[in-house]
Amino acid sequence: MAAPRFAFTVAARDGAARTGTIAMQRGTIRTPAFMPVGTAATVKAMKPETVRATGADIILGNTYHLMLRPGAERVARLGGLHRFMNWDRPILTDSGGYQVMSLSELRKLTEEGVEFASHIDGSRHLLTPERSMEIQRLLGSDVVMAFDECPRADRPLAEIETSMEMSMRWARRSRDAFDAGGEHASRAALFGIQQGALDESLRRRSAEALTEIGFDGYAIGGLAVGEGQEAMFATLDFAPAMLPDSAPRYLMGVGKPDDLVGAVERGVDMFDCVLPTRSGRNGQAFTWSGPLNLRNARHADDGDPLDTRCACGVCATYSRAYLHHLIKAGEILGAMLLSEHNIGFYQQLMQVMRDAIADRRFAIFAASFRRDYFAAP
Repeated sequence: MAAPRFAFTVAARDGAARTGTIAMQRGTIRTPAFMPVGTAATVKAMKPETVRATGADIILGNTYHLMLRPGAERVARLGGLHRFMNWDRPILTDSGGYQVMSLSELRKLTEEGVEFASHIDGSRHLLTPERSMEIQRLLGSDVVMAFDECPRADRPLAEIETSMEMSMRWARRSRDAFDAGGEHASRAALFGIQQGALDESLRRRSAEALTEIGFDGYAIGGLAVGEGQEAMFATLDFAPAMLPDSAPRYLMGVGKPDDLVGAVERGVDMFDCVLPTRSGRNGQAFTWSGPLNLRNARHADDGDPLDTRCACGVCATYSRAYLHHLIKAGEILGAMLLSEHNIGFYQQLMQVMRDAIADRRFAIFAASFRRDYFAAP
C-alpha cells in the first residue's frame, strides 16, 4: 500500500498536550516533533546521517537563503533538495516570510509581495506568494509554508491588523498557487500561518480565515520575535485551540527547552529553532540540569560527561574537560560535538514528552523537568 500524501493521527492526549504521527511519503514524523534547522541545505556543523541518528524525523530548509544561493532552479536541476543535501526524509521549507520582517531595511512591501535586495550581493528580487510556492516546488519540499508577513509584536495594533489581513490574502494566493503545482501538490502538504501577534481577537480572525481556506496543517507565527516567554505563553493559552484539532499545530522559531515543554502543554505539535546548533557553535550545551557554558574555566579539569542522563554519543565518549579545551582552542570539532549533543538532547526531550503524554503523566514530567532544569548549578 502506498504511503499517504499527508495523514495526521493523534494517538494520546493529556490535557492540551497530545502525541501522534504525521505519515508522509518520505516517512513518518512523530509528534511532538522538533525540526533541526538546515537553513542553507545543511544543519550547521552536522552531517545529515548524524542528524538522523539523533532521532530527527524531519528538518527545515530556508526558502529565502536557498533561492539566493545556490538558487532553486539549480537545486531542481540537480535532483531536488533531498538529493542535493543527502537527506531522504521529510523536509519542511519556510516561505521566506520571516525575512520580510528581518530584512526591513532592504525591502519594499506591497500587496503583490516583497521586493528586496539580496544580503549577499545587493541584487533585487521580488518574492510573492506565487513565487514562494514555485521555489518550494523546485526545492521539492514535503511541507510547504504559505507566504506571510511576520510583524514584531511591539508594532501598533493597527499595523498588526493590516499585516494580518494581508497575510490572509496571501494565504489564499498561496493555496491557489500550490494547488496548481501539478505532481508536487499531489505528494506535498501545505501549512497556513496564523498571525495577529499577541491579540486574541486578531488571532481568532486569522484562524477563521485560514480554516475557511483549508490547509493540511497550521502554524502559529509572529511569536518568539522579542515578546518574551511570559507573553508567548499567554498567547499560546488561546491561539492553538483556535486552530483545527484534526491538524498539526506548528510553533515557528521556538525555542529553548523550557519553551518547548510549555508549548507542548498548550497543544503545540511541531517546532523548529536554530538555538541548539547556534548554541553549540558558541560553546553552550543543553542538559537536563540546565545549560552549560563550556568556556567556563570550571570545566577545564572535569572528567565527567556533559550530562550523565543523556544517551547521545558525545556524552558517552567525551569529557567536559575535552570539550572545554576544543571550544577554548577554537577547534571546529568542538562546534560539531556540541551541536550533535544539543540536537540529540532536543530529540530526547521530545521523546520523553511523547512518552509522558502517552502515559498520561505529562504534568508530573513538566514539573520534574522545570525543577531540575532551573536548579542552581
